[in-house]
Amino acid sequence: MERVKDDRSSLAWFLTGARGIFSLPAIILMLSFVGFCSLTVQAGIPPEQVVFMTGIVWALPAKVILVSSILSGASLATAFLAVTLSSVRLMPMVAALVPELRGSRTPTWLLLVLSHFVAITAWVFAMERVQEVPRDRRATFFAGFSITLVTANMLLVGIVYHVVAEFPPIIAGCLFFLTPVYFLASIWHSARHPVVYAALGVGLLAGPLFYWIAPEFDILLAGVGGGTLAWLGERIWRSRQEKSA
Repeated sequence: MERVKDDRSSLAWFLTGARGIFSLPAIILMLSFVGFCSLTVQAGIPPEQVVFMTGIVWALPAKVILVSSILSGASLATAFLAVTLSSVRLMPMVAALVPELRGSRTPTWLLLVLSHFVAITAWVFAMERVQEVPRDRRATFFAGFSITLVTANMLLVGIVYHVVAEFPPIIAGCLFFLTPVYFLASIWHSARHPVVYAALGVGLLAGPLFYWIAPEFDILLAGVGGGTLAWLGERIWRSRQEKSA
């Protein structure tokens, strides 16, 4: 049930969202950015470009793909296509979150600006907590968390850039791996429909298979295939339930 009355101001709700920087999702993401920073050092990307990349190309997997493309000597067009395909996965997250953030007086331009900050961590954090926020304050709450999170990570990579060069590769890899592990656990915990569990299960099983068949497109094929099979299975199950009712 949505909270109807709350006397706190917009600034108070912004600061409430900003305090989410001390939450487990935010801390895990910041540790993952330390691992990502180590990757950029190996790629020879200057620190100012890493800071800029952190703010503009917000989703961490998209940044990893971009840096990996640089390391492999891929063309600009190839890197652009790879990052674009990676970012398409965020569109359903935006479509699911924006209606939750929209209030009776929320301007469209604000929702468009906030959609830039929608990535795994911000989406999971908001979807788990937004129901506890008055609807007219939800955009402010999300802005507080997401803007603070982006700013903190920009400062973090700028500070630790020269430090992580001394990290053993295994430590940097473990730090970076925290994000996908947390993402899977969070999506499983916050899922509201059986089709989400099915999609995750099929995707996890299909990932190793497609890596063996087509390693360049394994994530794309596993994601599209897992989601499609889960959707078809859910449609068939619902159709049978309706017929038997």
